[in-house]
Amino acid sequence: MKLLLTIHRARLGPTEFKVIRPARPPARAALSEGNWYLHAQVDQEAAQLIAGLWSLAGTSPRSLVHVPLRRTDPETGEPGLDLVLLHHSLQFAPSRWKELRARLGPGLRQTARLPGPAPRDLSADPWPQRHHKENRDRFHQHLRAGTLFLTGSARVFADTAWLFADVAHRAPGYVVAHPDHQHYCTRMGHGDNSFAAGSGLHVVYRDRWPES
Repeated sequence: MKLLLTIHRARLGPTEFKVIRPARPPARAALSEGNWYLHAQVDQEAAQLIAGLWSLAGTSPRSLVHVPLRRTDPETGEPGLDLVLLHHSLQFAPSRWKELRARLGPGLRQTARLPGPAPRDLSADPWPQRHHKENRDRFHQHLRAGTLFLTGSARVFADTAWLFADVAHRAPGYVVAHPDHQHYCTRMGHGDNSFAAGSGLHVVYRDRWPES
């Protein structure tokens, strides 16, 4: 998978931070809060892009991966959220994001190549250890400045990138084959121990979007 990125660097006090953004933010994607889940709505192109950025976050422990998604939910009208993915070893405080974001310049273009995440075999549990209470490879989530922060280990990022990859690979064919039931989604959280606390994440495929 080839990702076109913009790399930003900015300092907060003595510390320099690296922020990675897609060079072209997803045009048809939205993220918003719900009662039980955080809701992401994506078309195929956005799902592929976010799956790649999700994998990149797990292999870039010194960077924050910022995915601009803030747009009004096309179904509910709820205000949208941006997304920041980061490795827990960075120990970045989400409360400092607004200050860091204001210091980011235009950045430098860069191309990254990485293997695309494969869709998960839904008939098997690829990571039975996650159900153990001792498991520490879980996401922590925070909401700050209109942004959802998901902080986790390399393993949890690698093991959950299927969430968006599955939608990209399977959803377009599914909605064509099932005209009477075109809803296709994936989810994690609420019982699978992938989140330490908070809402789960529900990813829904949308092939039709209102014109901006």
